[in-house]
Amino acid sequence: MLLEWLRLGGLPMALLLVLSLAAATVAIVKFWELWEWRYTRLSPAWRHARVDLALAQLGAERSPLAAVLAAALAALADPGVSEAQARERTEQAAAAALERLRRGLRLLEVIAQLSPLLGLFGTVLGMIDSFRALQDAGGDVQPALLAAGIWQALLTTAAGLAIAIPVIAALGALERLVDDQRLALEMELTRLFTQPRAQWRHAA
Repeated sequence: MLLEWLRLGGLPMALLLVLSLAAATVAIVKFWELWEWRYTRLSPAWRHARVDLALAQLGAERSPLAAVLAAALAALADPGVSEAQARERTEQAAAAALERLRRGLRLLEVIAQLSPLLGLFGTVLGMIDSFRALQDAGGDVQPALLAAGIWQALLTTAAGLAIAIPVIAALGALERLVDDQRLALEMELTRLFTQPRAQWRHAA
């Protein structure tokens, strides 16, 4: 049936198939990454002046957010780095981490917007073919033939919507996961920077 739909839909249907495969791939990868990078709270080792142990534990994490916490903790533990410099380094690391978390979401946004338009474009092309066939038929018009041309033309619109709807839903879920991790990171960084800095230096 898929091959038949591709034949009926032509090039727009083929492009929609490519977009659907791309969206499915990106969505699966991002859900896997965000699950694998699910937020783990900073080790309590830093509370006992064990900054070295906390850094080692954070270094073992693959999450980009763990890298932000490690950068913040290392900066705070360095006596040659002022608090303003530590904050600046942390902000830069956090911006890079959040960008990594959002990587691929823009592509899903484009696919969600492009799919219905591409489906509509295919429908317009199909309607043009149908009415051209109607004109060529002259007075010998067969309603069944016209109806067949119309439903074939509408096939691409249905396909475009069928792709856009789940992509929009997946995009919303992924953005919520990213926001959750961003909020969790902000809370953990606040905990770090509100502690007396003296406790870091002797443990560095």
